[in-house]
Amino acid sequence: MDHRITRRGLGALAAGALAAPAIAQEAAWPARAVRIVVPFGAGGSADIAARNVAEALSQGLGQPFVVENRPGAGAVIGTDLVAKSAPDGYTILMMSNTHTANETLIANRPYVLMRDLAAAAAVNVAHHVLAVHPSLGVNSVAELIAKAKANPGTIDYASSGPGTPYHIAGEVFRAMAGIEIQHIPFRSSGEARTALIAGQVPMMFDAIPTMEPHVSGGRAKALATTGLERDPLLPNLPTVSESGLPGYEASIWLGLMAPVQMPRPIIEKLNTAVNEWLAKPATRAAMAKQGAQPMPMSVAGFDAFLRKDVDTQRQYIRMAKIEVN
Repeated sequence: MDHRITRRGLGALAAGALAAPAIAQEAAWPARAVRIVVPFGAGGSADIAARNVAEALSQGLGQPFVVENRPGAGAVIGTDLVAKSAPDGYTILMMSNTHTANETLIANRPYVLMRDLAAAAAVNVAHHVLAVHPSLGVNSVAELIAKAKANPGTIDYASSGPGTPYHIAGEVFRAMAGIEIQHIPFRSSGEARTALIAGQVPMMFDAIPTMEPHVSGGRAKALATTGLERDPLLPNLPTVSESGLPGYEASIWLGLMAPVQMPRPIIEKLNTAVNEWLAKPATRAAMAKQGAQPMPMSVAGFDAFLRKDVDTQRQYIRMAKIEVN
C-alpha cells in the first residue's frame, strides 16, 4: 500500500479543515443577537417594518434581532455602516427604493449598492396618499394642479428627505402635471407629517395608515392615492392616475440586504425565515391594516428586482429632472 500523501492531497485536507468550522458556523447561525440597521428615522415605514421583522425573526430563529436606527445623508450613513460591517450574519440592512434611487441621485456614495451589498429578502410594498393642509383650499388633484399653475412656485411639498419614495413621488407628480412646486426635505417622514399638520408645508405624499388618522380628524385633507387601483384602506378616494394624470404610480417597498460577502447559506436561511413569516395569514392581515402587501421573493428574485428598480428609478429621475444638492 502506498502511504505517500501528495501535495494536492495535503492541500485538499487543509481546505477541508478550514471549511469545516465555517460550515458549522453557518449552520449554527444565529448564535447571538443580530442587528437590523435602519438608515432612516424612527416612526417611518422602514422603521415600523424593521421592528415587525425583528420580532418575527426573533421568534422564528431563536435569537434576538435588534433594530438600530442610523439615519442621515439620505440613508447613506446607515447603509455604508452595513456595507463595511463584518459579513458574518450579525449586521443586516433594512432598505427601500430610496436606495435604488440613490444609485442615480447621489454620485459620491461611499458604496455601490449591488457591488457592496447582497439581496437577502423582500418584505412588502405599499402606496401613498397625497394629502394637503385644509388651508390650501383645494379638494381634488385637478384643483391642486390648477392652483399650482395659477401660482407657480408658491406651493411647497414636504418629504422625508432627498431620494426617498415620498420625494420621488412629488417630483414625478410635478413633472407629469407640468407644475412648479418646491421640495422641502425633512429628516424623517414624522417631521414632514408634523409640518403638514401644523400648516408649515401645505402638501406631501405620505404612508396611508400614518396619514389617515389626521385626515379623519380634519387636520389634513386626502386628495388621492398613488396606486393604479384604489386602495382598500381608502376605497372612496380616487387614484392620482384617474384624477387627471393617467399612468401615475408611486410606491414604497422594503427589503433586507447584507454585506456582499455574507455566506450564501446564511442569506438563504434569512430569506426562508422572512418568507415563512410573510406567508402567515396573521402577517398578511397585519400588513393590510398598514396599507401594505407582502412581497415574498427568493434571493435570486429579489436580486433581479433590485437591479431592475435601479433602472426604473433612473428613468423616473431623468424624466422628472430630479437633482439633489
